[in-house]
Amino acid sequence: MKILQIVSCRGWSSDAYWAARATVELERAGHTVALVCKRRSETRVIRRARDEGVSRIEMLELVSGVDPVADVLDLRSLVTWLPATQVLHVHRGKEHWLGALANRLSYSRRPLVRTRHIVQPVRPHALNRWLYRHATDHVVTVTEAIRGQLVASGLAAADRVVAIPGGVDAERFRPDAGSARDGGLRSRLALPPGIPLIGLVSGFRVMKGHQTVIEAAARLAGGGHRFHLLFIGQGPLLARVRAQVEAAGLGRHISMLGFVDDLPATMAALDVALYSALESDGMSRVLFEYLASGVPVVASRVGVVVEVLEDGRTALLVPAGEPEPLAAAIARLLEDQTLRLRLGAAGSELARASLSGARLAERLSALYLSLAAAAAQTSP
Repeated sequence: MKILQIVSCRGWSSDAYWAARATVELERAGHTVALVCKRRSETRVIRRARDEGVSRIEMLELVSGVDPVADVLDLRSLVTWLPATQVLHVHRGKEHWLGALANRLSYSRRPLVRTRHIVQPVRPHALNRWLYRHATDHVVTVTEAIRGQLVASGLAAADRVVAIPGGVDAERFRPDAGSARDGGLRSRLALPPGIPLIGLVSGFRVMKGHQTVIEAAARLAGGGHRFHLLFIGQGPLLARVRAQVEAAGLGRHISMLGFVDDLPATMAALDVALYSALESDGMSRVLFEYLASGVPVVASRVGVVVEVLEDGRTALLVPAGEPEPLAAAIARLLEDQTLRLRLGAAGSELARASLSGARLAERLSALYLSLAAAAAQTSP
């Protein structure tokens, strides 16, 4: 099939990542897919999409809000592209409206699919009722909670909304990705042999739970546990978190690595991975990358975590924002290598069976084909 994935992000958000991964995985499955991005997002979005493996990229203005000139130019382009397209898949409100209007203006109406990536509810006013009930053929959500929210709003019937979690690149994130480079990471950190590595891959933002992790680390250190904790990422609260680490006296137990060049290798080198979010942030890409890497995970009971993971079987689950249960779960893994190996293997198996990009492409392909077939039956 020939598919357009349209995403208007100005930066590399979870929406942009999901659209890029879907594009790559659908191409691997044999479809022809173009990722349509916002013009002048070359540095923050398009380059990252190419790094993910996207080969076909088109651009539209995709200006925020209403801009008569830019919107007309975008509509003209979309109407021109529609005859050579079989499915339009959009990811944000701007392109959702443009796709719906292009279908109304074109003799070549194509099935329109929208992905909802966030938990923010859609307001069920008259315009949105038309957009979701009449102009949109199907909605994909990244969690069951978002799906339930949309159905409960009355904007879409239950049989026209499907939750598809996951999309991790299981080719890059593998248990053996860091086997040859683990020693290099430990050497750079000047760690003694046998010190377990705990990792939190996350932007430095309040909702990511760094303060909870620091308090849990203080309990572990006070209990005599040997470990080294890595904070991997960047963000606006980096300086505050660094100060919190020093104030807790944990400077020798915690390193801040910023962005790393080879994230799959770094993840695979971890002994324990943390997902300490305080609330749901939708897709939880890093969580799926941990699982695919075969690393045992301690995760907060938020968002998609409670939908895809089972406590004690595929991960250890703890209440969000509570350092004591988090410390206890980490200690349990540090003390039990057999449990670490079992959870890591189960998480990797789950990622490949249900949460991989290949599985995402398989489910999207089936959806697109069914929509195209239905459209062919109803066309004059």
